Amino acid sequence: MRLISLCLILMTTAVSANDWDALDQPGAVAIMRHALAPGTGDPARFRLNDCTTQRNLDARGRAQARAIGAAFADRGISFDAILSSQWCRTRETAQLLDMGPVSDWPSLNSFFADFSTRDEQTRQTRELLQQNAGQRLMLVSHQVNISALTGRGTRSGEVLVIRLDGDAVQVLGSILIAP
Repeated sequence: MRLISLCLILMTTAVSANDWDALDQPGAVAIMRHALAPGTGDPARFRLNDCTTQRNLDARGRAQARAIGAAFADRGISFDAILSSQWCRTRETAQLLDMGPVSDWPSLNSFFADFSTRDEQTRQTRELLQQNAGQRLMLVSHQVNISALTGRGTRSGEVLVIRLDGDAVQVLGSILIAP
């Protein structure tokens, strides 16, 4: 019972091992996995423009997204642009951050159901980073996209701070606000 209590305390801690200073490094960009949306992938009847057919944020995920946005705001961190996958769970995460207008960016769309687009979408996302060098961006995407771009997995709501280094993407740090 004590172990369970300790685990619950650790899981509900608002901020854990965060690298906020990484955002101050030249060329730093934030790329975030959408907030908590229970399940894996999307239902077979998935349609991009119909949120009722998708796996979506639950109440904990919506609270997590708001808490992440508040943590950035409390530190005075803002972004020049907020770009999101077109999936409802990513768009809702980006909107709940409350950090500015959200624009859809198709290369951030999940390719979990069709890996044939992985390389092209990853190339387009690198191109986005190159074309917007010097701008502070917040990208909201999916586990598979972030892993393809950075070589690193993420938890729901985790923000990786990255920088384009030639053709490679360097991970500078990580920020996680627990759901």
